[in-house]
Amino acid sequence: MMLTPRLALLTLTLSLTLNPNLYASDLSALEQAAKAEGMLTTIALPHDWCGYGDILAGFKAKYPDIKVNELNPDAGSADELEAIRANKDNKGPQSPDVIDVGFAYGPAAQKEGLLQPYKVSTWDDIGAELKDPEGHWYADYYGVLAFAVNKDLVQNVPQDWADLLKPEYANSVALSGDPRASNQAILSVYAAGLSKGATGSEAIAKAGLDFFAELNKAGNFVPTIGKTGTLAQGATPIVIFWDYNSLSARDTLKGNPEIEVVIPQSGVVAGVYVQGISAYAPHPNAAKLWLEHLYSDEGQLGYLKGYCHPSRFQTLASNNKIPEALLKALPPADAYANATFPSIADQEAVKALVTTQWDSAVGANVK
Repeated sequence: MMLTPRLALLTLTLSLTLNPNLYASDLSALEQAAKAEGMLTTIALPHDWCGYGDILAGFKAKYPDIKVNELNPDAGSADELEAIRANKDNKGPQSPDVIDVGFAYGPAAQKEGLLQPYKVSTWDDIGAELKDPEGHWYADYYGVLAFAVNKDLVQNVPQDWADLLKPEYANSVALSGDPRASNQAILSVYAAGLSKGATGSEAIAKAGLDFFAELNKAGNFVPTIGKTGTLAQGATPIVIFWDYNSLSARDTLKGNPEIEVVIPQSGVVAGVYVQGISAYAPHPNAAKLWLEHLYSDEGQLGYLKGYCHPSRFQTLASNNKIPEALLKALPPADAYANATFPSIADQEAVKALVTTQWDSAVGANVK
């Protein structure tokens, strides 16, 4: 019996839904199903974060039939999970299809049943330690925490965490997110604690909270979420950013003002981010196609262009697919030599302490 076009599409969509672990031979069918859905809803993807502006533009150009609905670009990882929870029964434009969250948030979302499995066609290039074996979440990129410093306002550029406590940095130092919700801010607290010589995840988290309590008491901490705009305007002359955000801010401002990016001498912490598809995604096939785009050579080089180290970096390098100009644009390799990669267990412990004790320990309402 010949299927009508509508029935054929329904059969195709069902096949894709029942076979979450698709590979390259299925991509043309996936593209057809995604186009039929007609929309992709993302969340927490600022265009100046990790090259996402160009990556999104590339996806839109490649798939003009799929409208990209971008929710709350400044959301933190916890906000992304809450958006899934709050829209479980909502198939409208406020329900995200995909999330990009800190390492510890991937397993947490999976445990809560918020994610569905899918393995991209380049699955084997992603290290086993960077992914859920069933495909609920997997790493897309990483960076290290750095100081972005407005040199028009800061004469002596701080080189390490302890420097931030000096009186000359009064009303100057800001986090790039709310430590009660933002993975970047939580790991900033962890990095500060690590710089004080603490060992063990709980001790490091407590030392980090003590550091920010001291910073706040000294009048150096600014309880404003630091961004490129606040950095340039002088509201937050020193922002604790991922290195890729810092370098992107420097490029965006083009010397007005001059921004210096410093990877601290101690407490160098690397943060891995992971992708996942909402278990309640209104557009699951568009979500899968988006992940195929992110983990393709094009998408991965897009991350690198945005100063992020993509998860398929070694494969791209081995196959000589990384332009020399992109490699030269990154900070020197030795700046990353002593970087600490907190495990998922470490990050979960730190997240639990920082999110629940920030108010009592530091007392600064970051917003």
